[in-house]
Amino acid sequence: MRGGVRLGIDVGDVRIGVARSDPSGLLAVPVETVARGEGDLDRLAALVAESEAVEVVVGLPVSLSGGEGPAAQKAREFARALAERLGGTISVRLFDERLSTVSAQQGFHAQGLRTKSTRARIDQAAAAIILQSALDTERSTGSPPGSAATGDSARRERKRQRRGRASSE
Repeated sequence: MRGGVRLGIDVGDVRIGVARSDPSGLLAVPVETVARGEGDLDRLAALVAESEAVEVVVGLPVSLSGGEGPAAQKAREFARALAERLGGTISVRLFDERLSTVSAQQGFHAQGLRTKSTRARIDQAAAAIILQSALDTERSTGSPPGSAATGDSARRERKRQRRGRASSE
């Protein structure tokens, strides 16, 4: 397991949930909800700097069948924009976030909390679920979670995934 703090991001159309890990990468905790729009990338860059993060994990909303729709494309575009804003100095990875928001909502409902009054906290909790899952995946596989969001490594990973799908068909 690589060391260092990581940030987890749950990107929505209105809000962005943010979580962070401890330096050993064992535990993800909710941090903040950032309003989507002007200044959101600057705030995330500030959080990366404040926490001295070594990596950012952005949730990729994949359907239950494994397909990607418009929300996944928006997440990919956001991850690329964030990587660009960070100047390529911090790794930005995309990680399957299937059902993370649903799980977060269920947790709040189980505590008797209403969804409408807890939306910002649900976004943070979803980011923590995404990040925790990514940390657990890396711990169990020994490889960085998900796929690179930008650059040559992202292109190589997409080609490798396409080849794998083609050979399995």
